[in-house]
Amino acid sequence: MSIKTDIKQLFKPYYLFNILLSLSYVILKRTPGLCNYLFNVQECEFDGRETEILFFLIIVVMIRSRKSGSVSMISYLSSSFVYTKVANLILWFNADFLMGIFYGIIFILGALIFPEPAYSGPDNVIYFRGVQGLDEELSRSKDRYWLITFYTVWNPACVNFAPIFAKMSTEYNLDNLKFGKVDVGRYPEAGQKYYVNDSSLSKQLPTTILFKDGKEAVRRPMIDSKGTVAKFFFSSENVKAAFDLNNLYEQCKNSLKAKKKHIKNE
Repeated sequence: MSIKTDIKQLFKPYYLFNILLSLSYVILKRTPGLCNYLFNVQECEFDGRETEILFFLIIVVMIRSRKSGSVSMISYLSSSFVYTKVANLILWFNADFLMGIFYGIIFILGALIFPEPAYSGPDNVIYFRGVQGLDEELSRSKDRYWLITFYTVWNPACVNFAPIFAKMSTEYNLDNLKFGKVDVGRYPEAGQKYYVNDSSLSKQLPTTILFKDGKEAVRRPMIDSKGTVAKFFFSSENVKAAFDLNNLYEQCKNSLKAKKKHIKNE
């Protein structure tokens, strides 16, 4: 997404609320007057423990955001909100038990009132309701390629990948090259059948599989014989390269032309 689009996204309630929660402790602890009243201190400075927590937070956010494949300002923020809010919760409890409880209540209420906005742009993605619908489509699509993403709505990497996958579906969609998604959080049987772990610690979210003649041809992230998941960043360039989408698109387009020519000749 462009910087202009990212900035526009920032004004949505979800991002404004979470940015305020993420910065709440730092702002109030460094603001003269408020700091003296809330923390009952004379100097508005961080103590040693607070500094350690903040430095640890910075390191965790950088590592986790890198692992989630964050490639834009919005995706970087989305993947870091959980860690910054948890760090703030620890800081508030460290400062005052009651303020920690108050912050925790706001934390929970905010998650219920301001859910993360889902991608709402154009796409040619078909959403399958469970493993049965997907299996039925694959079984009757022997002459069609399907690029299927297995995801959950709560995983930051899946949220970050949603607009990328949607854009690719509009760019590469053909009658014999289709794009689909399955929510393995809602339909865990789909994850079980296609070996996609949907736990909170899973390294397989999202998982994208290319099906050819109804059978799996390519998968990302890959899993080796020992069950180890290979790291994969779901950027547009990486996905296009991994599934050779440009060549696959040309191959499918030529196949459609040949089929139409054959029908016309008949």
